[in-house]
Amino acid sequence: MADEKKNQKKGQINIELDEKVAEGIYSNLAIINHSVSEFVVDFVNIMPGAPKSKVKSRIILTPQHAKRLVKALGDNVSRFEKAHGVIKDYEQPPMPLNFGPTGQA
Repeated sequence: MADEKKNQKKGQINIELDEKVAEGIYSNLAIINHSVSEFVVDFVNIMPGAPKSKVKSRIILTPQHAKRLVKALGDNVSRFEKAHGVIKDYEQPPMPLNFGPTGQA
């Protein structure tokens, strides 16, 4: 127990990742809504020819955490492009999304 505490740096967080979560969930669409107090990101997997899809995962963030996430994603995309080249952004026609009435979280 004492050795375990010595090995942990001050302020370090021990994060566990179980097998089911580690598998991940594929998403090719993210739908983002926000209110004054939170951002809601719904991750969807839309398959060609399928008339209907379901939200596979929902993440709810504070505005401050959403801003940190945007910065972290930007930093990671920049590092990826330096290592592997520019990511091509293919223009796709707008997808009609029918989620019922628009509301706030």
